[in-house]
Amino acid sequence: MRQPRSIANRLALLFFAITLGAMVIVYAGVVPRLESSLTDQRTGQLATDAQRLRSAIEKKLADAAPVSQIDLAVREAADRANARVTLIGVGGKGTAPFVKSDSDLRSAIDTLVFPAALEAIGSGRTATAVESVASGRVGQAALPLFSKDPETGRRVLGDVLVFSAPLGNVERNVALVRDRILLAAVIALVLALVAGYLVALSFGRRVSRLEETARQVAGGDRAAHFTVDNDDELGRLAAALEAMQTQLSELDSARRRFIATASHELRTPIFSLSGFVELLEDEELDEETRLRFLGQLRQGVARLEKLTTDLLDLSRIDAGAVELERERTDIGKLATDVANEFVPALTEHNSQLEVRVGAKALYASCDRERLSQVVRILVDNAVAHTPKGTDVIVATSQPENRARIAVTDFGEGIARADLERAFEPFYTSDGTRGAGLGLAIAHELVERMGGTLSVESAPGRTTFALELPA
Repeated sequence: MRQPRSIANRLALLFFAITLGAMVIVYAGVVPRLESSLTDQRTGQLATDAQRLRSAIEKKLADAAPVSQIDLAVREAADRANARVTLIGVGGKGTAPFVKSDSDLRSAIDTLVFPAALEAIGSGRTATAVESVASGRVGQAALPLFSKDPETGRRVLGDVLVFSAPLGNVERNVALVRDRILLAAVIALVLALVAGYLVALSFGRRVSRLEETARQVAGGDRAAHFTVDNDDELGRLAAALEAMQTQLSELDSARRRFIATASHELRTPIFSLSGFVELLEDEELDEETRLRFLGQLRQGVARLEKLTTDLLDLSRIDAGAVELERERTDIGKLATDVANEFVPALTEHNSQLEVRVGAKALYASCDRERLSQVVRILVDNAVAHTPKGTDVIVATSQPENRARIAVTDFGEGIARADLERAFEPFYTSDGTRGAGLGLAIAHELVERMGGTLSVESAPGRTTFALELPA
């Protein structure tokens, strides 16, 4: 069974709560306002009818017509307005208002308070109100009728004309709308709960698949793959995780190859050194042989020292522990200084090294020491992997806004199939001196300085070129 606190259940409940909240807001915003609007509309219509039909009743009052004629005028106004019309007389001081005429003689009137009439008497203006009685709510509109005082000639309030009508239709309309809203709310809530649960269930299943695959990957299963089943957020997450899995697999394979190759590269000089030590322990060795073995032992130690240093540099670069200090560097002077370091090695190699720099200084933003290390690796690589007597050229140039250093040798070149692997650790195309770490270190250092390192080769010519921001 699905856990009560699962994402699917929580999302379904969230959809349900959002829909419920929306329906409550709709109900609270529509029903009361609708009732108030319809009530105001009905009482406003009563006030309009009172204004429209007042003249006939006012004329009867002004002419002091008999009560029967006043009653007849009141009933005619009631018929025309389809409402109950009540004429309320206003007595003098200390006298309560009283009913002078009423259009509906069949129902009692003593149960009505006529709040609209009381307000109209107090304000002297048309007033509307709603009064609740046993049979329901009644809308009222009261219109004050003025007459002239024969003694003072002033207008005085004589009577109040009240138009009233039951609000049953309003209540029925409001009840109908309320019922429709409640029915729609129930249907919407059920649909929201079902649809939300189905959507959340699908979402939860996809998350569960990602979780299961992640557990497999965490357990070391490199064959596990994240399923990219859609182009939404979860699909893009699965794609990112799949890319991560691919990178992890590649890194794991590279790590295994690195360990295996490093172990092999370290084991070879160690075994060689161990053999020379055993030979040197032989007391019957003549001095010349002993010196030759010591020289070979020294070369093995130097090779082992360089290998361990390169391994340390490469591991520090991979771990991001190499700090680069950028400064404005004259790459022409730097190339010349590095080339001068190789004079003894070139003499032994019977080769010439030519440095081609322009008359104008060329600067690059880089770490001077690390750039010197890169150029040193490239020149050493050119000398080590070419036959004796092969010349080397170090040239600087400025293509667009880049500073370029190119190291070219005129050896046999690198096979096309080996070019793509030229910067891989422990890879050497010809199996000659070195463990194949120098170019990998140079490539990583150049990239961390924001530059590029590339190689072009053909029979009789190989060029390693690095470019940095000028």
